Amino acid sequence: MKKRFSYYMPTEVIFGAGTLKQLAKVSLPGKKALLVISAGTSVKKYGYLDRVIDYLKENGVEAIVFDKILPNPIVEHVEEGAKVAKKNKCDFIIGLGGGSTIDSSKSIALMATNEGEYWDYISGGSGKGEKVKNNALPIVAITTTAGTGTEADPWTVITKTDTNEKIGFGCKSTFPTLSIVDPELMVSVPPKFTAYQGMDAFFHAAEGYLASVNQPASDSHALEAVKLITKSLPIAVKDGNDIEARTEVAWANTAAGIVESLSSCISHHSMEHALSAYHPELPHGAGLICLSVSYFSYMASKCPNRFIALADAMGEKVEGNTDEERAQAFITALKKLIKNIGMEDLKLSDFGIKKEEAPKLAKNAMETMGGLFTVDPYKLSYEEVVKIYENCL
Repeated sequence: MKKRFSYYMPTEVIFGAGTLKQLAKVSLPGKKALLVISAGTSVKKYGYLDRVIDYLKENGVEAIVFDKILPNPIVEHVEEGAKVAKKNKCDFIIGLGGGSTIDSSKSIALMATNEGEYWDYISGGSGKGEKVKNNALPIVAITTTAGTGTEADPWTVITKTDTNEKIGFGCKSTFPTLSIVDPELMVSVPPKFTAYQGMDAFFHAAEGYLASVNQPASDSHALEAVKLITKSLPIAVKDGNDIEARTEVAWANTAAGIVESLSSCISHHSMEHALSAYHPELPHGAGLICLSVSYFSYMASKCPNRFIALADAMGEKVEGNTDEERAQAFITALKKLIKNIGMEDLKLSDFGIKKEEAPKLAKNAMETMGGLFTVDPYKLSYEEVVKIYENCL
C-alpha cells in the first residue's frame, strides 16, 4: 500500500432516481445562475430544462440560459459564456447536460472571474500556463448522461479550433460545489450514445487504476466502476428504460469521476483527444473504443501486473503461467464488453480517419496532452504511439 497520497474530493453529490426535484429546496451557492446547456435539443425536448428552471424559481433563483455548447466544446463558446455571465451579474454557473456541457460550465465559471483569454491558463500545447488568480464562480452540475464523471472531478476538456488542440484543465475551484445525478434523466439517451458514454466512464476507471499515481481510494472506486459497467452497460444499451441498469451505470460513472479526482487518466485519453481535435465529429467515447484494444494490448505486454485485477473485476477467468499471459484476460474481457454493447464493428475509418494521419496524431497527443504520458505505467515513445494508432486505423 502506498504511504503518501493526497485525497481531496469537495463536491456534494446528490444521487439517485428522482433526485432532480431536490433542486427546489437544496441550498444553492447563489441567486442568479447562468444555466449552460448544449446547442442540441434533448434537454428541451424531454422537459429537463423547464423542470430545472421551475425548481430554481421555487428555490428563489433566477436563471439565464446559454445554449451554444457543442459535443466537442470549443474555447470561443467558453469565452462567450463568460461574457454573458459577467454582463448579467450571475453569481454561479449551472451545467445541465452531458460532459461537454458541464465541462464548459466549469471553464465559463473560471473565465467569469479571471482576466485574459482561457488559453492563457492552459498548460501544454500553445497554452501559456499562467496561474489562476481568482477562484471560479461556484458550479452546480446536473448530469443527463453517464460517461465523463465530470460531476465528480475538477477537469474540463476544451478545444482550441485554430490549432486543433484539445486539452484538459482544472484546479480546486473547478470542482462542482454540488452535483445532482438522477438516472431518470438518462433513460432518453439513445443506445449508441449510451454505449459511447459508458465506455468513456469504463476507461476513466481502468486508466485511473493503471496510472502511476493510483492510490487506495481510487483503486477501490475504479474496480467497482469496472465491475458495474461490465455488468450493467450492456443491459442499459439494450433497454434504456431499465432504471436499475441505468442507476448502476450512473454510479459507476460518478465513481470513475472520483477516480479521476484522486488518480489520473493515462495516455489512452491523450491519444483520443488528438483524434477528436482533428475530427470533431468523432464522439469521444467512440474514439476511445476504437483505440482501446490496440492500446491496452500493448500496455499489457509491457506492464502486465495491474491488468490482472481489472480482468478479475470484469469476471474474466485469469489463466496463464506468466503475468503477461494472465494480463491477456483483460483484453479478452474488453473485447467481450465491446461486443456486448454492439460496438465490435466500430472503426476509426467510419469517421474518415486515415492511417497516414498517425504521425500527426501522435505528435499532437504527446505535445498537447503530454502530461498524461508521464503517469503511464510504461513510458511510450513517439514511434510506439504511431504504431498503436496505425494498428487501429
